[in-house]
Formats: sequence, C-alpha cells, structure tokens
Amino acid sequence: MTTATPDSGFLDGQFLIAMPTMGDKRFERTVIYLCAHSDQGAMGIVINKLAPEINFRDLLAQLDIGHDEEVVVGDPRNLDEIRVHRGGPVETGRGFVLHSCDFFLEEATLPISDEVCLTATLDVLRAIADGEGPAEALLALGYAGWAPGQLELEIQANGWLNGPADRAILFDADLETKYDRALSKIGVAQDRLSSLSGHA
Repeated sequence: MTTATPDSGFLDGQFLIAMPTMGDKRFERTVIYLCAHSDQGAMGIVINKLAPEINFRDLLAQLDIGHDEEVVVGDPRNLDEIRVHRGGPVETGRGFVLHSCDFFLEEATLPISDEVCLTATLDVLRAIADGEGPAEALLALGYAGWAPGQLELEIQANGWLNGPADRAILFDADLETKYDRALSKIGVAQDRLSSLSGHA
C-alpha cells in the first residue's frame, strides 16, 4: 500500500472528521483514522468511541488467550488500562490494533505511515497481554468501510473533513476531546462547523 501523498488523491494515514451534516448517527462526532484508501475503496478505524460492553480481559477470555492469572507478566493492573474501542459498524466481532511501528509481525502488520501500523491477528493481542506489544496501541472491534468512490462522494457532500493525523490524538486516552482537537489540528473551531456545512 502507498502512503497518501498530496499528488495521489488518496487519504490513507489521515483523519476523517464527521461533519454535523453527516446524517448517520453511527458516525456522529467521530474521528476516523484512515488505514487504506485507493480506487478499490477505503477502510478506517473510529478512534474516539469505546465499546462499553466489553473490556480487554473479557476479550482475551472470549478469544481463549490465556487466563487472567497467566495473561500478564508483571503488574496485572496494566491489563485493566487497555480499553476496547468501537472501530466501526463492519465486522464488529473482529479486532484491529493500530499501533506504533516498534512492533511488527511479518506478513501480518501493515505499515500505514512512518509512525502507525495496523495488525489484525491474535498474535498482537497476545503480545500486548504479555507486556511485549507496541509502546502505543489502540484496540478496536470492527471498522468503517467504503465501496469504490463512496468516500469521495461523502466528502463532496460535506459528510467529512479530512486532515493530517496526529499520533498524540490517535493514541491518547482522552476520548472526549479527540473530536475538537482533530478539528483544531486543521484550523476549524467546533462553532464554525455549521457555516462550513454548506460549502464543498
């Protein structure tokens, strides 16, 4: 996969920020990290919504990855600090991990940018549980997907703003402010969104 460049027209490695005119409640006030974008379609992970119905311990148990006593080497409280995000409405039973590039599995890890990779195998969950995973990670169930040309149409219809991703926004735990910070990163204040909605 090619990382997006200004000339490519593709947006992989960027943030998508939902506009108030989005019209789809599933994506209201969402920030999406776009993992793949090409003429074949697009795929991204919502980075500012939690999956409240499950925690990391429960997920490991469901996937039959060890037992609570065996899972973590060291302080077990670290396991409780790992939150599970709601990555999008597609394949909600499948896990995806966005993470720093200090962790890489041959034939499993997809580099998205110089700072961010994506791994969607159980091996990355095992590594995180064992304290051997990436320095920074965001675990999500499900993803957001678009058919060929669909995302472009939604952007033209003022459904999304796009802008450069920020690793600090991507990986930090302050979900409540990610939307406003992502807007601020592209120079848009929340109170200006309604006036932008009428302009392509």
